[in-house]
Formats: sequence, structure tokens, C-alpha cells
Amino acid sequence: MNYHQYHQVDVVNGEGTRCTLFVSGCEHQCRGCYNQCTWSPRSGHPFTQELEDQIIADLQDTRIKRRGLSLSGGDPLHPANLSAIYQLVSRVKTECPDKDIWMWTGYTLNELSESQRAIVDMVDVLIDGKFEQAQYDPELLWRGSANQIIHRFKM
Repeated sequence: MNYHQYHQVDVVNGEGTRCTLFVSGCEHQCRGCYNQCTWSPRSGHPFTQELEDQIIADLQDTRIKRRGLSLSGGDPLHPANLSAIYQLVSRVKTECPDKDIWMWTGYTLNELSESQRAIVDMVDVLIDGKFEQAQYDPELLWRGSANQIIHRFKM
């Protein structure tokens, strides 16, 4: 898996102060996407064990009260990302059980494969659906278009 950006401290992508990872790879390629540079799964930088360890350490750092991890992109549920995302989400759930996980994906719940669903089953909040430029609304919280749904599974 590759990624484009990692923010140790983020207050925009989910509730509270968070760590946010923007991964590479998106099959949806929505018209009007603000993050087109992430579409290719080969773009960005390799996601390493060192970065995964850093994310866990950042979530556990008591100097900043982080609420959790946000995964965006690109699309964390792109087929090229599934193995690394599954490992990262599993580690967060095991090593940082007090932190929540938010994820943005262009897939809808009813489109998920079994391996994608295994990841989503560990996520607390999922924002699903492709960005639809015709339904763009800058007033929406946590999403860009009105068709996208915020699913709160846990919390």
C-alpha cells in the first residue's frame, strides 16, 4: 500500500483531535474529487512498518488527547490497500482500544466484498458513497455530497 499524507494532529477529518492517513488508490475517480492525486495505487510513498508503528505511538501519546484514527484517500478499501489497512485497523483496536476509527470510502455498504467488510466491522464510523458533484454541499458535516451516508456503528 502507498499513502500520500499522514497528519499526526488533525481536527478536520472526524470528531476531536485525530491522526489521519490519506492512502493511495481509488477505483471510483469521482468527477470533482478534491484529491485526484491519490487515485493511482502506485502514487505517493510506500506505507512502511515504521509509519504504522508511528501511528500507534501517536495514538498512545498522552501529551495530546487524540480521539482516534481517520482513514481517507484515495480509498482505504481499494483492493491494493486491504491487507495493510486490515493490519493497521487490527492493531489500533488491540493496542489503542480507547480510540475510535473513522473511514471514508467510495463504496457503499451493500457493495463491500467479504474482505472489505472484515475491515469495516472494526470501524466505528464509516462515511460511504462516491462523491457526486451534482449533490455537493459545503454545509455538510464530514462529507462532500448529500448522497454520502455517515454510519455510526460504535461509540
